[in-house]
Amino acid sequence: MADAFKVAIIIPAFNEAPTIGGVVASACSLGHAVFVVDDSSCDATGKVAAEAGATVLRMPYQQGAWGAIQAGMRYALNLGYGLFITMDADGQHEPQHIATLIDAYRARNENLIIGSCPERGSKARKLAWCVFSMLTRLRAKDITSGFRLYDHRAAGVLLCNEASLLDYQDLGVLLLLRRHHMHFGEVAIPMRTRLVGHSRIFDTWLKVARYLATTMLWIFADWVSPPRRLSCRKQDDSL
Repeated sequence: MADAFKVAIIIPAFNEAPTIGGVVASACSLGHAVFVVDDSSCDATGKVAAEAGATVLRMPYQQGAWGAIQAGMRYALNLGYGLFITMDADGQHEPQHIATLIDAYRARNENLIIGSCPERGSKARKLAWCVFSMLTRLRAKDITSGFRLYDHRAAGVLLCNEASLLDYQDLGVLLLLRRHHMHFGEVAIPMRTRLVGHSRIFDTWLKVARYLATTMLWIFADWVSPPRRLSCRKQDDSL
């Protein structure tokens, strides 16, 4: 049985050897369990993360950040964890702000808390967020933040077969949780610029177009689909 306040920090990582060590060491200093999901990296990401104190789960093939998060969440849930903090491996999210997410969760009746930093987005990204928010009626200022807290009920929804169709931890996750009667909120969190490299989601116009098309598809699916019951069939644990 999951302990509702036992915290697992889940960090998906792909070729993040230059930054993952510092992120893990800082997160481990908080006293929570840290799980790094190495998404079949080609560098020493897993080795560096393990040396810094994380439990490392290595994917047999690259699944993307969302698939890695699901794997880490399922693993931690099976170990009895009830709160799941997701954060990036590139140093943008500072572990010291995890306490802010946990405090917000304990003070509210919400299943998901988003660490929100809308000012980090470009003008084009902010415009897209505004349009998506209007189309979905979701009152979220920062829909792409990967710095989030999920409780065990939200995790149960996000380990369903339907959630495996998602590509990103953003709008699709929020729509799915809403359809299962989950609630979410935001807290303001400062974020640093990426220490090394660049975004792999928006680094080419082709990827931007794919992201926009995928997001609009999820919005359309949400329009035509009825709300779900609270129950949800889980994925096969062998996956």
